[in-house]
Amino acid sequence: MSSPKISEVLRVPATSQRRDDTLRITEIFYSLQGETRSAGLPTVFVRLTGCPLRCHYCDTEYAFYGGELRTLAAIVEQVAEYKPRYVCVTGGEPLAQPNCLSLLTALCDEGYEVSLETSGAMPVAAVDPRVVKVLDLKTPGSGEAGRNDYANMPLLDGNDQVKFVICDRADYEWARFKIDEYNLTERAGDVLISPSFGQIDHTALADWIVADNLPVRFQLQLHKLLWSDEPGR
Repeated sequence: MSSPKISEVLRVPATSQRRDDTLRITEIFYSLQGETRSAGLPTVFVRLTGCPLRCHYCDTEYAFYGGELRTLAAIVEQVAEYKPRYVCVTGGEPLAQPNCLSLLTALCDEGYEVSLETSGAMPVAAVDPRVVKVLDLKTPGSGEAGRNDYANMPLLDGNDQVKFVICDRADYEWARFKIDEYNLTERAGDVLISPSFGQIDHTALADWIVADNLPVRFQLQLHKLLWSDEPGR
């Protein structure tokens, strides 16, 4: 089955996608970062609407459709109300909306430490170099491994992070191969390994990493441990 077009994903007229000062937003909220090397830090999250992927373990399906069309200025203004240091632009798949690039630059210009959570299926070449790219390479267990854009690999630097969500032992071995194939522990600042929540025993995954002396950062989803799957937390 073919993947949906972004205009279909958002369920809004295509003309609305071409405005140069708007983005469709699902939510903006202030919480603790639940993953990545910034886990535990108070962060403003800007969740964009829409995603062309359909990973079977997705925990943000509510962001696939709907949302509110907002100007870049209004988004930046709301972010500023929280007086944050860290801002994370996430989704859905934020890069599915081209104006995400302008938002990232605007947030960097405000002096925030900005991260982008992206699936790895969208090109990142045009992302502002000040942004920390957290690139989620899709494992076979996700059902979307065929969407990975490996042209992104040479564009990573020591400020970026690569994430693998592991569904089973086969996913773990696949991730080990990709880490070696693209020399990710040298190319990116951090390689992150996390269990698919409720699908694989997290202790077993931790044991595999230790047994293999794999130079990665094991992580659990802090926000799920604290607030389950409650949106906006």
